[in-house]
Amino acid sequence: MSDVRVIIHRDSEREERVVTTGTTAADLFGGDRSIVAARVAGELKDLAYELAEGDEVEPVGIATEDGLNILRHSTAHVMAQAVQELFPEARLGIGPPVKDGFYYDFDVERPFTPDDLKAVEKKMQEIIKRGQRFSRRVVTEEGAREELASEPYKLELIGLKGSSATAGEGADVEVGAGELTIYDNLDAKTGELRWKDLCRGPHLPTTRTIPAFKLMRNAAAYWRGSEKNPMLQRIYGTAWPTKDELKAHLTFLEEAAKRDHRKLGSELDLFSIPDDIGSGLAVFHPRGGIIRRVMEDYSRKRHEEADYEFVYTPHATKGKLFEKSGHLDWYADGMYPPMQLDEGVDYYLKPMNCPMHNLIFDARGRSYRELPLRLFEFGTVYRYEKSGVVHGLTRARGFTQDDAHIYCTKEQMADELDSLLTFVLNLLRDYGLEDFYLELSTKDPEKFIGSDENWEEATETLRRAAQKQGLELVMDPGGAAFYGPKISVQTRDAIGRSWQMSTIQVDFNLPERFDLEYTAADGSRQRPVMIHRALFGSIERFFAVLLEHYAGAFPAWLAPVQAVGIPIGDAHVPYLQDFAAEAKKRGLRFQVDASSDRMQKKIRNAQREKVPFMVIAGDEDVANGAVSFRYRDGTQKNGIPRDEALREIADAVARRIQV
Repeated sequence: MSDVRVIIHRDSEREERVVTTGTTAADLFGGDRSIVAARVAGELKDLAYELAEGDEVEPVGIATEDGLNILRHSTAHVMAQAVQELFPEARLGIGPPVKDGFYYDFDVERPFTPDDLKAVEKKMQEIIKRGQRFSRRVVTEEGAREELASEPYKLELIGLKGSSATAGEGADVEVGAGELTIYDNLDAKTGELRWKDLCRGPHLPTTRTIPAFKLMRNAAAYWRGSEKNPMLQRIYGTAWPTKDELKAHLTFLEEAAKRDHRKLGSELDLFSIPDDIGSGLAVFHPRGGIIRRVMEDYSRKRHEEADYEFVYTPHATKGKLFEKSGHLDWYADGMYPPMQLDEGVDYYLKPMNCPMHNLIFDARGRSYRELPLRLFEFGTVYRYEKSGVVHGLTRARGFTQDDAHIYCTKEQMADELDSLLTFVLNLLRDYGLEDFYLELSTKDPEKFIGSDENWEEATETLRRAAQKQGLELVMDPGGAAFYGPKISVQTRDAIGRSWQMSTIQVDFNLPERFDLEYTAADGSRQRPVMIHRALFGSIERFFAVLLEHYAGAFPAWLAPVQAVGIPIGDAHVPYLQDFAAEAKKRGLRFQVDASSDRMQKKIRNAQREKVPFMVIAGDEDVANGAVSFRYRDGTQKNGIPRDEALREIADAVARRIQV
């Protein structure tokens, strides 16, 4: 038996070791149960992989991103095995890992019920206890077709081998450009085949190494994400390295469910998405309309202070505008179909505001003295999102962007990007978001326009602007659009979820396509630099993020009702109505609950509506020209003079604080 020399990379250390032929990655790491796979020459391998001469090997821990994906994909296989043991007629789709979990699609005679999911989960626990071994083997295309003859969806994937980029979401876990492989689930004692699936792997060593999992829900999903394909049944699950982490995740999901903006929007009477209007098209109710107006008004004020100029553009335009901008070449699938008007001319609902802003810039000659020119619009756009991805206000089909386009000289670009990022972050902080990191998307070397020099200058300028903020900077190599690099502002909400908020993007494409020019100081005609900036992303999405961040308990300045007057008895209603009139003179949103409900129910109603201040008045308050405060957190302060009470509410509103 000969020896082979391998190099182990672990915890930034490099170790050279000589092992005998046939040694596996599992042998190399000495039975460390936290190691679930190995990375050999940059490629993930099962622990059963036999080491070869010169291999450079790195352990993959279960708690790493790759380790979690392997855990979750292995759990998806166990789920599919359990489904086919319980429902032998079920045909297999795909089962990839996803953020925080996994899913698997099945073609079954009827949709799964909650009781079915319980039965599947119980069967999975049995399979895990059996400790079945995941065993990889290479197969030919002909052999794979023979073995999987009863699985029509697998046969379709085999036919897509080498083109997984077009195979649909999750298909790359089964087929790719390399060899075809099947994973067998083998009995721990006898080695007998218990189940198999087409898969690229890698997988855990055995089912027993799945520490903690839970099935979450089921839903309908089109095969390979296309509405033209059959509708399958998808089961979602989650899996974690420890039971404590699973428990923490389930607790997090409970909290997230309480904060779901769709649920709160209905409970607090803020907005709805009526079927009579259509999916992804929201209407804001009076209370939601107040919040939205206050958000917009404050944003307008801050933009005015920062020398932005307000513009307005129509909702529809001739298709030729989007031919000129390139959207019909690059974005047609995301646009609503055209309307035939004016004797056959195609008109489109606009998916973007930028082409129209370019026409405003180009409406007359521009001088370098006007630059930077900052155009701003609350512009409503329409995008035909697939029904499967539409989600409340966060992924809508009609929404209003707080859209700005800045036109500047190349010499002004650095200062403009620096001040722009500072402006964006400070405005987001004013709305109560504090925890940020930045993401820099750089050039895709296979898909870009413009010179390398321009890209390098713009990317480095964005990098320097980001670094000045003192925030974590995450690189997104090759993630930029074809027309220029981008900074994305990512924020974490009150329960730690990340949301992409503002984007700042340098564009080399549209100034060229629209032949935009300005007259330079020397009289020459020069091309401006164009910077795209959406601060909120969209009003609707930002509304949803804030609603979930605050769990509906908006700070006083954003709350639709800032204070509610609660009389102890009917005799105290006029006193509170007079107090309300004074509050409204100060611009405060104050209501008096003069209903026939008992005082305690009125308090409960105000708490349910998450009103910041409850102003209570009884005989003693009226006699002393005072009121009592009951705050949203349940605390109370009695005998506050009226003027002092009004000042406290007004101060909380002016300072934008949470109470």
